[in-house]
Amino acid sequence: MAAGSAGNNGSGVDRIIAFPGRAAAQVAFDRDELQRILNLYGRMVSAGEWRDYAMDFTRDTAVFCAFRRAAERPQARIEKRPSLRNKQGMWTLFGEHGQVLKRGHELAGVLAPMERRLMKTVDG
Repeated sequence: MAAGSAGNNGSGVDRIIAFPGRAAAQVAFDRDELQRILNLYGRMVSAGEWRDYAMDFTRDTAVFCAFRRAAERPQARIEKRPSLRNKQGMWTLFGEHGQVLKRGHELAGVLAPMERRLMKTVDG
């Protein structure tokens, strides 16, 4: 096991710490990132655009996929790839057909096309 629980640190919050000298076994979304993504997901569900989601965590990437129906391709895929942090940005938004809609260093900027789409859905 690559990580051990540090236990309760006095604030009532448990932390997971990687063993010294070892990198984490997989990439994951932190709490703020996941909250922002799920906030968008909830609003898209309310607008009738999305109905299901899936997450995948590997050694290199963390991926959030949103589906209109569970049996088809994801309508949107948000990918976090820290190895690209110093190049084109670690965040990428992919469209339904795999095209790159937006890349960037900040999650908010990458989610902007979906936010705009949500505004059009509500107004229309």
